[in-house]
Amino acid sequence: MRRVKAAHALPLPRVEVPKTARTRKRRNKRNQRRQRLPVAAALRQIVSSARWISLGLLALVVYALALVGLDEHFYLTMIPVDGTVSIPAAEIVEASQLAGAHVFAVDPGAAAARVAEMPGIISAAVTLTWPNHVLIEVQEDSPVAVWQDGGQQFWVTSNGRFIPARATIPGLLLIESEIEETAVLPQSDAELTNAAPQPSLAFMPDDVLAGAQQLRNLRPNIEKLYYRQSSGLSYQDGRGWRVYFGTGDDMEQKLVIYDAIADDLLARGLTPRYISVSNQEKPYYRVE
Repeated sequence: MRRVKAAHALPLPRVEVPKTARTRKRRNKRNQRRQRLPVAAALRQIVSSARWISLGLLALVVYALALVGLDEHFYLTMIPVDGTVSIPAAEIVEASQLAGAHVFAVDPGAAAARVAEMPGIISAAVTLTWPNHVLIEVQEDSPVAVWQDGGQQFWVTSNGRFIPARATIPGLLLIESEIEETAVLPQSDAELTNAAPQPSLAFMPDDVLAGAQQLRNLRPNIEKLYYRQSSGLSYQDGRGWRVYFGTGDDMEQKLVIYDAIADDLLARGLTPRYISVSNQEKPYYRVE
């Protein structure tokens, strides 16, 4: 007992778990959890895989494209036209090629250019808004007269262009062409069927249009004029004779000379067959 009491206590060595053992223990726990939840682990692996994420994004894009391509809300079905007066809106829509087009396939600038190429259209603009709203705005070249060539009628614009007459506009001056037509036969029956009627003139000369407008302004009762290349404009007087005025913007002086000649002939009991003041310095007439 004395020996035991006299002995000194020795410190015990510190016991520690090796690092490799701790790592192995954690790995074993993870393996156990994986074995317990194999489905959750598989799903987590799938979700975290870059390949599956790419496939998911691809499927989403395909679905969006199919939705946009098949949904009728992305197609142009209602196309209002603003600014048209004499040209039917259906013709403008047809020229624009917008009817039934997909909103992503529409080029507003190209559509406006096609509309602007129509006869009688000065300018055109196409406005497109999401998702399928479109508006066509046009500015027409209003007709100032009607050109009658044979059985066809054409509108005459302010710059002398001929465009097809699409409707009857009351109050417009009628100018009937007395130019002999030169027959040009198409090469085939198809060309004959598809050929659009054309006036005998490519355009109305400025002096002819100016003279016709001046005559109408000076004599509003004139509803119809005639035109020949050799004698210019003429008018069938209601008293039974033809009056030739030529062309140009000096119709006021020519009307004064014409009235003086007509009054003189009637005062003398003479009825003219025609009176020409085409050259106001050398007027002439022929009586019955």
